[in-house]
Amino acid sequence: MKRLTLLRHAKSDWLDRSLRDFDRPLNARGMRGAKAMGLYAAEKKMVFDAVVASPAVRVTETIDHFETAFGHTLNPDWDRRIYLASSVTLIDVLRGVSDDAGHVLMVGHNPGLEDLVFDLVPNDGSSPLRDVVEEKFPTAALATLDLAIDHWAELDNNKAQLVELIRPRDLDPDLGPQDDD
Repeated sequence: MKRLTLLRHAKSDWLDRSLRDFDRPLNARGMRGAKAMGLYAAEKKMVFDAVVASPAVRVTETIDHFETAFGHTLNPDWDRRIYLASSVTLIDVLRGVSDDAGHVLMVGHNPGLEDLVFDLVPNDGSSPLRDVVEEKFPTAALATLDLAIDHWAELDNNKAQLVELIRPRDLDPDLGPQDDD
């Protein structure tokens, strides 16, 4: 059994239209959301054996704020393939994770992370949380999946159970849902 936690980057800033998408930083609400999720992870005593993340600025800043509140250094493996990746690419990245890692944190972007949930969790009506993701997987949301595999290379569609979904607004109503994109 493996465990995968997905963290979508926090709310980014669109004020400077001259920046490339890759270079957009977090806005104030995003910083608060990332910290709230880090505090939540600390409260739940989450332990990540490996972290894989997009190197986009909004992801690196999400990790910085999450990590500060979490109280533990994450040491992510920055993987450019995660930036705006499809679910197929994200599965490929995860298949390359060392089997020593029982619990992996992946930090990235939508629609890839949302689509990854849809691909990994069966659409058979057995997961009310999957239905919530279908409505919206907002910025800074944290989804935890249990995977019915022994090796990351075995990761494939319909092999997961979505066991937890926490959105920033679940922790602080001021963090949503004004504009959750």
